[in-house]
Amino acid sequence: MSIKYYLGSIISLPLLPILFLQGKKIRANVPKLPEAKNPKGYIKKTSTKTLKMLVIGESTIAGVGVDFHENGFTGILAKTIAGQSEVSVLWQVYAKSGYTAKMVRRRLLPKIEDTTADLIVIGLGGNDAFKLNSPDVWIIQINKLIKDLKRKYPKTPIYFTNMPPIKEFPAFTKSIKFVIGNLVELLGKRLYKRVKNKNNVYYNNELITLESWQEKYNLSDDVSTFFSDGVHPSKLTYQLWGKDMANFIMKTKSFQSWLQKK
Repeated sequence: MSIKYYLGSIISLPLLPILFLQGKKIRANVPKLPEAKNPKGYIKKTSTKTLKMLVIGESTIAGVGVDFHENGFTGILAKTIAGQSEVSVLWQVYAKSGYTAKMVRRRLLPKIEDTTADLIVIGLGGNDAFKLNSPDVWIIQINKLIKDLKRKYPKTPIYFTNMPPIKEFPAFTKSIKFVIGNLVELLGKRLYKRVKNKNNVYYNNELITLESWQEKYNLSDDVSTFFSDGVHPSKLTYQLWGKDMANFIMKTKSFQSWLQKK
């Protein structure tokens, strides 16, 4: 067991009854937004190369907070890659709000009918943190997820997105931000340790903060503009996140190798 998780559990134990009550209140007050529509798209470029991309994950990947996937994380990710690399992109989303890594592996992977893929992107971590899954439990499921995907797509690179910035969620109380926010960062660190030396598997471990985005893109310091409901991303956040993730992917050896193939 992670020492930091163990110590954090001891510190957080007295807070659990309070967190439970606060969590119930938050769930009652936060509007239940639907998932985005049209989970499949194609961006045509003059290039003869087409990148086939599968994007898998939880509510953020499901596009909660925007109307259509083309305006969400995957749509922006695909547009950025297509625009900067001058390749066509065929993308498909397999995601469900509320799903943990274990649920994605058991319930979503069997539904994926695609027999080939050039690139797989995975966005998870939020729900595992909300359910207080330990880093050990988390990484067991991540290992199984990677193994299952590698069995079906042995040569396809896998990219894990950044962990969600739970400490920034305006709908959350300070105590929930502290406990869940620290836990999701531990999950991210464990994931990074797992994949940093693994061939063809990547994790964008850059910590997302609103302040860094505000400075980088010269944006307003109004926190509400970054969230659709106090928890899920707004259209603006999906745009920033999708662009940043695309740039991360395009710099990797695996993507550059694919790009250079005829």
